[in-house]
Amino acid sequence: MNKNLVIAPEVSVALAGGKPVVALESTIIAHGMPYPANFEMAKDVEAIIREAGAVPATIAIIGGALKVGLTTAELEKFAVDGSKIIKVSTRDLPFVMAQKLDGATTVASTMRIAAMAGIPVFATGGIGGVHRGAEKSFDISADMLEFAESNVAVVTAGAKAILDLALTLETLETLGVPVVGYGTADFPAFYSRASGHPVPMRCDTPGEVAALMKAKWSMGLKGGVVVANPIPPEHEIQAAEIAPVIEKAVAEAARQNVTGKNVTPFLLARLAEVTGGRSLKANMALVRHNARVGAEIAKAYAALMKV
Repeated sequence: MNKNLVIAPEVSVALAGGKPVVALESTIIAHGMPYPANFEMAKDVEAIIREAGAVPATIAIIGGALKVGLTTAELEKFAVDGSKIIKVSTRDLPFVMAQKLDGATTVASTMRIAAMAGIPVFATGGIGGVHRGAEKSFDISADMLEFAESNVAVVTAGAKAILDLALTLETLETLGVPVVGYGTADFPAFYSRASGHPVPMRCDTPGEVAALMKAKWSMGLKGGVVVANPIPPEHEIQAAEIAPVIEKAVAEAARQNVTGKNVTPFLLARLAEVTGGRSLKANMALVRHNARVGAEIAKAYAALMKV
């Protein structure tokens, strides 16, 4: 266990006993949704994981400490303070720790800290990837490289719809990362259940995903697994409807010279505004769904590792 980690007692006991634990990120709380929706979502997701028989471990940096498992008060702090809290990717971890700052962890840094703690399953909303126009901007999320580094399966509603999904999938293939369609043969596009891009492999049960995880890591193949879990049908926004809205938001971000870490929060906020809050409701629904599936996979993996 990494000595820099501060692990909550509930999480520590679960890990020591080989019980299922699901990691959760904190950027989705601080930067992905407005208050109080973000706080309600954070509490709901933890409750869903507990109800499914696993232990939630929301990850964040508080006063420079890498915390694995937050209190309700800490969840609320990140929800309320929001944009005041630094968005921390893997590269930022040493600085934020050394300066004893608070930081909201992205998919990449959450994966790294989860791997340090020995948590093999992480549920999120959507992963980062290759941004549109990356052939000029070189804007590629650190999430991509982290998937080649950390042994964590990430349950996600696909990559964020604001990205270039074809290039994101190509990059994951180059890095040797398994992309598993969970109950689907089509890579989901966050708000939409299908993107038109086929997944290279499909698993239909938590046990199948767990077996893939065990097979990969038992061979010494380093890196994560993308578990692409489509948004529930009743909460979907069809691609034909959301695509033009995304195009306009991306163009607006370019006009305003919004770059780097600020792009995703800007676009998500703009989409919520234009769709009258529908995109926010869809976002919350898919996060809850991913948490439930993540808990089932964590349970299946924990059981498999005891055999």
